[in-house]
Amino acid sequence: MAPTGLPPDTDADIARVTEALAMITPRWNVRIMLALSGPPLRYREIASKISWLHSGQLHPKLQALCDAGLLTRTEHTTRHVTYGHTDRGAALLPVLPLIVTWAEEHLEQPAQPLPAIEQIEDSLTLLTRRHAAAILWALKSRGQASGRTLAAVVMPGSDWTNIYPPLRQLVADGLVDTAGTGAPYRLSPAGEGLGTVFGALSAWAAGRPLTQAHRHPVWGHANAAPNATQWVSNPTRPPAPAPAAHWSGSSALPAWSHRELFSHATQPRPQAAPTPGGARR
Repeated sequence: MAPTGLPPDTDADIARVTEALAMITPRWNVRIMLALSGPPLRYREIASKISWLHSGQLHPKLQALCDAGLLTRTEHTTRHVTYGHTDRGAALLPVLPLIVTWAEEHLEQPAQPLPAIEQIEDSLTLLTRRHAAAILWALKSRGQASGRTLAAVVMPGSDWTNIYPPLRQLVADGLVDTAGTGAPYRLSPAGEGLGTVFGALSAWAAGRPLTQAHRHPVWGHANAAPNATQWVSNPTRPPAPAPAAHWSGSSALPAWSHRELFSHATQPRPQAAPTPGGARR
């Protein structure tokens, strides 16, 4: 990510979160991470859980996640190889229920509930737009700002009018509001609601306990204690795990099962008109 005009610590924070999002956003990555939320699995066991992903696609995805430090490949013998989470990958899993909760509170909802995995994928699509994180950070820090001011902060040295395409996209996505041409920009309720997600991603990316996420200098609430997050896509889904207190907290892994993770996954996405009022998917 190119440097912004924000303070160096904030700039580094945004860069770490952007990198974290880039690790998990590519298609199928989250599904693979969730499929491996239990004990290590052999290649064919992973393939059976993600049967719609061709074998030629699965191997490079596993390799990329290993290279990113989220998965580890263990060669027991030449014929027995397993894949599992690293401590770093395991510590990322408790962030995913926070993304689901944000999506269900702030994104427009179709007639039929979406499975958790689709909630995550839809949210990541919005959060990884070009310059999105920096713009949202700047607006959270300033409260509101003009396009020219945002350009000076987010893309210093660039033609200031370059800020408008990403800004218009964030407005269309429902994360940023404005009263119209010439009016300042500010976070929408959906944008404000990202505090829990960004705080957790920031803590994870910096190697800090997720229990410190609510203390984030921009997105946190110093006097608020982190609440247990509930899954709401499916009334039978168990509560989300409490944030892991340290990197190797395997006991804090989500109690997800393959059936729960991919419930409804084989059904086509509902085509009914979404309920108005939420941010766009």
